[in-house]
Amino acid sequence: MRKKIGFISASLVFLISQCVSPISIACSRFTYETDKNLVVTGRSMDWVEDLHTDLWAFPAGMKRVGGKEPNSVAWTSKYGSVIAAGYNMGAADGINTQGLDANLLYLSSSDYGKPIVSYQNLSVLSWVQYILDNYATVSEAVTGFEKGQFNMVTPPLPKGFPATVHLAITDASGDNAVFEYVHGKLQVHHGKQYIVMTNEPPYDKQLALNDYWGNLKGVFLPGTAEPEDRFVRASYYVHAAPKNEDTAGAIATAFSIIRNVSAPMTGQVSGRPNVSQTIWRSVADLTHKTYFFENTDRPNVFWVDINKLDLKSGAAVKKLPLSQNEVYAGEVSAHFVKSDPFPMQ
Repeated sequence: MRKKIGFISASLVFLISQCVSPISIACSRFTYETDKNLVVTGRSMDWVEDLHTDLWAFPAGMKRVGGKEPNSVAWTSKYGSVIAAGYNMGAADGINTQGLDANLLYLSSSDYGKPIVSYQNLSVLSWVQYILDNYATVSEAVTGFEKGQFNMVTPPLPKGFPATVHLAITDASGDNAVFEYVHGKLQVHHGKQYIVMTNEPPYDKQLALNDYWGNLKGVFLPGTAEPEDRFVRASYYVHAAPKNEDTAGAIATAFSIIRNVSAPMTGQVSGRPNVSQTIWRSVADLTHKTYFFENTDRPNVFWVDINKLDLKSGAAVKKLPLSQNEVYAGEVSAHFVKSDPFPMQ
């Protein structure tokens, strides 16, 4: 568990903010917990183009291979999951039948180190699915993934972006963990206090920035779409949000926060992909295992009650098509259709 970083000066905040890579992508995520034992996560997906995202329902018992490289790790899924795919190359976001939620965010400075011959390979685009398939809780995931000793492989993305990412997970108890690779080493921040993450900079620096702004107690908040500013706003509003909400109120609160840290449809700024517009948002109720989704170019929020899907071993893989501008509203589990799974990259 990481020790708390102390107060830092405004000048250091400025210096850190200048270290953000110009190719970062502006995603955000947070965990929101109420006094009624409701645990909810929210995330935004900001990207330079349409990810052609569909939702997928994957049952337990699926045989997986975590990439196309030789000696890629293989496993059989213990748990079913509902995920949002990116380019149908891998899961970017999702929740499993145990209430474990995983959010993959861009981190341009990720450094996965040199491959070690004795380690198995795992594509970063299979990272979310590996976690959701194998673990029920954050503690299990932290222990299991650290023991795995993987070479993380970065397959190419469209438009030439490197697949450099970090991962945040939350379970139904409200426990959190952030996984990222810095200077070739896996770093894990594990604890209920790690409730907010944006895509840049590395997490230690995000926490240091928030320590500084936290001392201002919301007297004023930074308002740009830069990742540091989004981290500060999300952290402030999560802590300021009412904690005794019922389920509907908790979901509405989570959407209000993630919309506040989203990037509007202003078009792509030349040379600034780190301020890309938000293309979709998700909110996951980990207590009741319900996954809410919103495409920003369509008028409706819809949701999937995971309990209404057959995700037991032997069940069919199903897809909720979204990539052709389909519009849904309300609970949509009945709209999933049988489909062959996409090949993991």
